[in-house]
Amino acid sequence: MAANLRDAINQGEYPPGTTLPKQEELSERYGVNIKTIRQAVGVLEAEGLVTPIRRRGTVVRERPPMRRLGAERYSKKKWKYGDTVAFIADREASGRPWNRTDQTQTVALVEADAEVAEAFGLEPGSPVYERARLVRDAGQPTHILTSYYIPEYVEGTPLVDPTPGPAGPGGGFAVLTLQGYEPDHMTETVFARMPTPEEIDTLELPSGEPVMILKRRTYTANDLLIEFARGVHAASRFAWTYDFKLPE
Repeated sequence: MAANLRDAINQGEYPPGTTLPKQEELSERYGVNIKTIRQAVGVLEAEGLVTPIRRRGTVVRERPPMRRLGAERYSKKKWKYGDTVAFIADREASGRPWNRTDQTQTVALVEADAEVAEAFGLEPGSPVYERARLVRDAGQPTHILTSYYIPEYVEGTPLVDPTPGPAGPGGGFAVLTLQGYEPDHMTETVFARMPTPEEIDTLELPSGEPVMILKRRTYTANDLLIEFARGVHAASRFAWTYDFKLPE
């Protein structure tokens, strides 16, 4: 039964954003009992194709609206020789409008947790700057990105200014470059998990939606770590796209 409903969704009979017929109607249409329909809908919920919404019923989820670029989103021609930071590059690649104030942030001097301390080679509890950004698309939260910096690298720069929007022309990478710490290479790790209650609230996630976790380390040409970042992305709001040459 789940296969029938899945096919109907994938073939466009029930487009994204529409509500499935009531279970009684589906039962009559497919000639099965309500329990079978309920189980089939449960399978589709687990797959992330539909989600129950109070006072609406079971709604077909929207397909990911945002194309998140791979390495190209960090191209120097965008931030060093232009003024396009990473989240704006994603919007432009997706053909979606944007405002610089779609990104808001809080900045604080905090104690490094074990993961941040390990990344920078510090003792846990050492002071680091935490710059936590929340990004929205048409008012809907899409992701959280929190970056950590050694204080002496960013003290007195726009990176510790909580004003909404990127940290000036070219964003944080441009600021680091002006400080003498030009980004040269990075590593990214991406994995999925279920969200915490706080993430569900902040990202306004529907029931059962997972999040994609991004961990990023940005280095200078001489392998000095200048930023450690953790991102939490609503899984249904992004499609991850990578374009690269196959290594020998």
